[in-house]
Amino acid sequence: MGYSVGQVARFAGVTVRTLHHYDEIGLLSPSGRSHAGHRRYDDADLDRLQRILFYRELGFPLDEVSALLDDPEADPGEQLRRQHALLTDRIARLQQMAKAVEHAMEAKKMGINLTPEERFEVFGDDDPEQYAQEAERRWGHTDSYAESQRRAAGYTKDDWRRMQDRSAEWTARYAALMDAGEPADGEAAMDLAEEHRLHIDGWFYPCSYEMHVCLGDMYVADERFKAFYDGTRPGLAEHLRDAITANAVRRA
Repeated sequence: MGYSVGQVARFAGVTVRTLHHYDEIGLLSPSGRSHAGHRRYDDADLDRLQRILFYRELGFPLDEVSALLDDPEADPGEQLRRQHALLTDRIARLQQMAKAVEHAMEAKKMGINLTPEERFEVFGDDDPEQYAQEAERRWGHTDSYAESQRRAAGYTKDDWRRMQDRSAEWTARYAALMDAGEPADGEAAMDLAEEHRLHIDGWFYPCSYEMHVCLGDMYVADERFKAFYDGTRPGLAEHLRDAITANAVRRA
């Protein structure tokens, strides 16, 4: 008889809604149905779901996952080896960052002030200041940049902390939305995309829907923005871009 959708959801640690969504888009359709018409999954379906979840954890968009799994010339063993290599790289990176956090916690506890080099060594060759300089080069001539600079100059430390807290809370809600299998063009995702636009509009500069769509495209096209969003939840950059676009279409 195979496994019910509820059993598979418990095995895999996903929601029933996520499995329904995978079925609807053809990513994972159960091999059978019960006499009552309910979905029934066999062992081959579970193998495919495992590979889907590996790719999802690595940040692959669902359409790419589908193309990879359905490639008739693909070698499942090679796919697993590739996933293992990617996961190993990610684990090494996270372990490096965890050590840096532990180092910072210990220094704080002992009253030791870390040097700038020690604080940012986890980021390798990335220089946080270069992004500010690049932003000025790219957008310094625009009214939006001038307005953003004007507002930022008046913010206190508490203002920045409040803004960061709101951003973190929004990000957590968006990641939870994705975990629940909500589509990017669904009402819930579009509503959070609108909150994202209003956050920019309220804190930095007037953000029209057209500008918001351009920002969404940049979040995917620029590898640094993509890494920032996907570092919170794999696939978030693409999902947010699509939600931003869908929200703009809805408002139009």
